Amino acid sequence: MTLARQEKGIYTEQGLADCIRECDSIIFDCDGVLIDVAKSYYLAIDSTVRYILGDLAGMTDGIPTDQEVIEEFKSTGRFNDEVDLAYALILSIAAAHRLGEDPRSLISGTIASCDNAGIASVQRHIGEMADVSDIVKALDYPGTRSTNVLCKTFDQFFYGPKLYKRISGCDSEFSEPGFIKNDVPLVSDALLDALQQKFSSRMALVTGRGRESAGHSLGPLLGRFDLTNSFFLEDHPRDLAKPNPEPLLCSMRGMNSKACIYVGDSAEDQIMAQSDSLEGRAVFCGIIGTSMHPEEKLNLFEQRGAPLVLESIDFIPKVLNL
Repeated sequence: MTLARQEKGIYTEQGLADCIRECDSIIFDCDGVLIDVAKSYYLAIDSTVRYILGDLAGMTDGIPTDQEVIEEFKSTGRFNDEVDLAYALILSIAAAHRLGEDPRSLISGTIASCDNAGIASVQRHIGEMADVSDIVKALDYPGTRSTNVLCKTFDQFFYGPKLYKRISGCDSEFSEPGFIKNDVPLVSDALLDALQQKFSSRMALVTGRGRESAGHSLGPLLGRFDLTNSFFLEDHPRDLAKPNPEPLLCSMRGMNSKACIYVGDSAEDQIMAQSDSLEGRAVFCGIIGTSMHPEEKLNLFEQRGAPLVLESIDFIPKVLNL
């Protein structure tokens, strides 16, 4: 599928206008779409990986956890969960350290080996090269989010003491403010007013975040969405995580929607929206402006058959008038 540049920041396939006219709802991912998380989630991954590797492997340097490495993992479509991604990084970097190899090179090999099994494929690949069984045993991941050491460490870094206490009911081991304070909302009342003219009340969220976390960062804007028919996947069992299309289908059914636009920024979002069970019922809209390498993400979306790619959600009203 080839996308044509309509104007700056808008790329569409031929015939998109006909598909858009059929859509009676719009459903959003949150991170990287409604919220810029470059200085929140990514820094929480970095801090978690460094803390765990220091604690379990005595490592203090040679730990590549920058945004470029994180986005490389996310491009596989199997690491929408940030704690999954942190776990994959921990095993990869520990293995490189024990083998005396360059961690970036080993991480690239790990990413190339990933399949639909996600973290299971990472664990299998790493286990064939190096003995990291002590770390696997100590982390016992995924386990239960409220009790698992890796999940708890990540959540404490991300939420900070006050929000972590409110969400988990437990005290944090750390006193520093959570990285969630760095979240930057990208959505506005003006944009939602414009979208409401076409979709009325059929605007919802299907996001990997929990509801409490989304509300903390979006504030009153969260109430502009149909929350009854939104899915906050962190609050649900892991088997409903992206790219499982069932939450998106449930959201559509709840709003009595025949066809939707799903707005996301990741490979998982695209895989979900373009799954066979949603064929002809969902138009995937990829957002690239929050990526470290927008052109690369544009190419990734295009190669996987995205019908619509935008630099920002602010361009959606223009697209609706195509």
